[in-house]
Amino acid sequence: MSNAIVNKIRDAGVVGAGGAGFPTHIKVGAEAKLVLGNGASCEPLLVSDVYLMEKMPEQVLRGLQLVVQCSGAKKGILCLKGKHKGAWESLEKALTKEFPEIELFELGNFYPAGDEHVLVHEVTGKTVPQGGIPLDVDVIVDNVETLLNIEKAVDEGLPVTQRYLTVTGELRSPMITKVPIGTPIGEILDYAGGATTNDFLVVIGGPMMGTVTADLSTPVTKTTTALIVLPKLHNIIQGKIADPERILNITKTVCCQCSRCTDLCPRHLLGHDIEPHKIMRSLSWAFDLAMEIFQKAFFCSECGICEKYACPMMISPREVNARIKQELMRKGVKGKRDERHYKPSSFRNLRKVPTKRLIEKLNIKKYDFPLSFKEFRKDLSEVTIPLKQHIGTPAVPTVLEGEKTRKGNLIADISENAVGAKLHSPINGVVTSVDNAIKIQAAA
Repeated sequence: MSNAIVNKIRDAGVVGAGGAGFPTHIKVGAEAKLVLGNGASCEPLLVSDVYLMEKMPEQVLRGLQLVVQCSGAKKGILCLKGKHKGAWESLEKALTKEFPEIELFELGNFYPAGDEHVLVHEVTGKTVPQGGIPLDVDVIVDNVETLLNIEKAVDEGLPVTQRYLTVTGELRSPMITKVPIGTPIGEILDYAGGATTNDFLVVIGGPMMGTVTADLSTPVTKTTTALIVLPKLHNIIQGKIADPERILNITKTVCCQCSRCTDLCPRHLLGHDIEPHKIMRSLSWAFDLAMEIFQKAFFCSECGICEKYACPMMISPREVNARIKQELMRKGVKGKRDERHYKPSSFRNLRKVPTKRLIEKLNIKKYDFPLSFKEFRKDLSEVTIPLKQHIGTPAVPTVLEGEKTRKGNLIADISENAVGAKLHSPINGVVTSVDNAIKIQAAA
């Protein structure tokens, strides 16, 4: 039974929908004692997962049930914040029907409650080893939309061709919607009434960990969680487009060693050996001399608390850590796993970052309001499907330029043991280009 489930998930091209994009068939093919459904809706403003739990509770719970069966786990727990009353009521009602092995867990309203390491500790009290994954403590974690896609793959035989999105910010009609993979983000913004300001950029993902683009032809992928339109001068945008070299030089000059970045670091509070302020202090050293300290940057989850909430000097330990990790990997250095016993900070509960305060700090309270679902009914002329939308190796095209394809058809495959995910056509049309991405022109 479990192999059949894994194969269907693999054939459907399911990947982690929360942002990382790890191929799901590999994750659920492992043995575990517990499966957690991640419904934390972790980043501020992002609400599509909450919508799915409220409006499609049976499908989400069924997806979790399938992972429990597949992994041999004893039970599954769907985790969500207590503030999402509508989702709680829908899930509790659905649980009375046919999900005896599943229960709910109430998370506090803090950031980053949805970080896998944080989530595992909140529910089980166990600490995932630094440099490790939840499976190291016999836990599998899957995002809510991933669970929905698992249900569709196994019970309905449907591949992943669409994506639920939060679309908000400086728009005339912010919304939750569902679009074909490969849809240009500009088409979605137009459908949301267009921007209310001329000088804007788009955050793809959440305000804390998302990336910024001005290119409205950028396609939606399997891991796109949100589109947030913000004025170019907004503090979130400015922090994301700042020149990395400038950030590095400013950090060397103005870091006051207050250690607030370390005090509030979620991974440090779990007992992991990462102290961002010490990394900042070592930036003026020769790289090789500071190697032992710099290697601890690998334990940074890049959640952004240090730069957007903690630092009084408004510098970015997160960006510095990211740059250090890139340089270490370029040198062939890898992070060291550590299986020692971890002792979480006694201050951990006091230092959790309240989401409400974070929203105020980010200056996005004006965008924090309930959103309704709006069906995406726009005719697309073309979609672009990148061959790499996941962790691992790119998928290999199975179609040629000029070939006709229909929605759901396989257009890119993976080898038997590859860490990757299959891709399927999101629309009916004709393949117009096969390169690093497959472009499909919609059928007339």
